Amino acid sequence: MIEQDRQISEVIAKERSRLRNFIRRRVPNEADVEDLLQEVFYELVEAHRLLMPIDFVTGWLFRVARNRITDLFRKKKPENFTDAAMGGEDGELLEIEDLLPSPDAGPEALYVRGVLLDELELALAELPTEQREVFIAHELEGRSFKELSAESGVNVNTLLSRKRYAVLHLRERLRSIHDEFMKK
Repeated sequence: MIEQDRQISEVIAKERSRLRNFIRRRVPNEADVEDLLQEVFYELVEAHRLLMPIDFVTGWLFRVARNRITDLFRKKKPENFTDAAMGGEDGELLEIEDLLPSPDAGPEALYVRGVLLDELELALAELPTEQREVFIAHELEGRSFKELSAESGVNVNTLLSRKRYAVLHLRERLRSIHDEFMKK
């Protein structure tokens, strides 16, 4: 038993710095970093106490750390993040900026904003070119359908339809990431 306790102490001493840096890159609040680090090591000690087999301790520690970081961000919901399924009377999404946490709302909100923007970029890349161009021009650049129609020669109703299909795809594609951050 003393030998196993010594092994746990060695693992903690060896991995503490790497694990702290891993958490610090994802969690800006230093107090939260220390709390998460302690939680991860507590889980290691508990797993050892309960005789749970852990084949790759380092990988296990980082997986537990990732899970604890996710839990932290779920508990601390960012301000200004509204329901992604919420739309206007015509069924279109509210402005993108209204759906993202404010970059001034703190480090956690900034992290969530970055993750959501990365996911939005990936989801936009999946759209057919015409849908993507209309969505970006209208939602992100703030251009009117009338202006887009005059410029491209495409009927306004066609542009509206393309945007509608883009919105439906993006809602479906981004729902899971939204739900992940909105869990309590």
